Amino acid sequence: MTNSKPFTPIAPTIAGAIADTRRPRIKLPPGSCDCHAHVFGPQQQYPFAPGYTYVPPEANVDSYLKMLRTIGCERGVVVHPTVYGTNNQCTMDALRAGKSALRGIAVIDETVTDEQLEDMHQAGIRGIRLHPKVKDWSEVLKEGTRLAARIKPRGWHIQVFFDIRAMPEIEKPLTQLPVDVVIDHFSLASVADGIPGASFQALLRLARHERCWFKLMGPYRLSKQAPMYADVIPFARALLAEAPERCVWGTDWPHPNAHRIPDDGDLADIVSDWIPDAALLQKVMVDNPARLYGF
Repeated sequence: MTNSKPFTPIAPTIAGAIADTRRPRIKLPPGSCDCHAHVFGPQQQYPFAPGYTYVPPEANVDSYLKMLRTIGCERGVVVHPTVYGTNNQCTMDALRAGKSALRGIAVIDETVTDEQLEDMHQAGIRGIRLHPKVKDWSEVLKEGTRLAARIKPRGWHIQVFFDIRAMPEIEKPLTQLPVDVVIDHFSLASVADGIPGASFQALLRLARHERCWFKLMGPYRLSKQAPMYADVIPFARALLAEAPERCVWGTDWPHPNAHRIPDDGDLADIVSDWIPDAALLQKVMVDNPARLYGF
C-alpha cells in the first residue's frame, strides 16, 4: 500500500473559451494561420510554476485544432503561457501532437542548454517570449539581449507583450535587439486617443523598423465595442499600411484573462473588416506567417 494522496486539481479562476465556435462568414485563404494561441492542462500532467497568477480551465490541443478547423485555419502558433514558467513541456507536447500544422513560442531563461534549444527547435519552437509584466523591463531587456545571441543562429525571433502607454522608453531598446521582434495585442495602445495619440504613434514608429512585426489580435483588450470592435479597425489598417509584409493575425484562444470571452468565429469575421483586400489577406494570413514561423 502507498500513502500517496489522490491528485486534487485547482479550481479555475478565469473563464475558458466558448466551446462551440461559430463558423465564420468569411472564407479564409488556404494555408491560413492563427499566430497566437495557448494550450493548458491537464493539471496533473503539467503543474503550474511557483507564483502563477491565474488558473485556466483545461484547453487541450485537440480542442484548439477543432477550433482552427471551424474558423478555416490550417495552421496555428502555440505561445507558451506564463503559468508554466520556463517548463515548456505542455507547449512542446502540443506541437508534436499537431505535427506540421503547429509552431510554437517558448519561455526560457539563461539556464537553458543548447541541447534543450535544439529539442525545442525540432518540436517546432521558432521564437521566445519576453513578458515585461512579469519582471522589471530593464531586467527583462538585458536578459533578452543575451538570449537573442543564442537564438539568432536558429532564426528564432523574440515576442513581446507590453503596455506601450506606460513604457514610452521601450522604442529604442526594442529596435536594437539583433533578432526580429514580434509585438502582440497592439501593445495596448489607447483607442480613445485615436491614431494621433502618443501610444499608437510610438507603435507606428516601431512599424517603420524592418525587424518589427505585429500580431493583429486581441481587440477586446483595447475596446468594449463587442462583438466586432469597430473602433479598432483604423488601428489595424494603419499598421497594415505601414508594415504589410510584417503583420500576422491571431485569436489568442482560449483568451486567458480577457474581460469578455469572444467567439472565435466573430474574431475571424473581424479580419474582413481589418483586411478587405484579397491580396493583403493572403499576405497576412498565409505568406507572412510562413516566413516568420517557417511553415
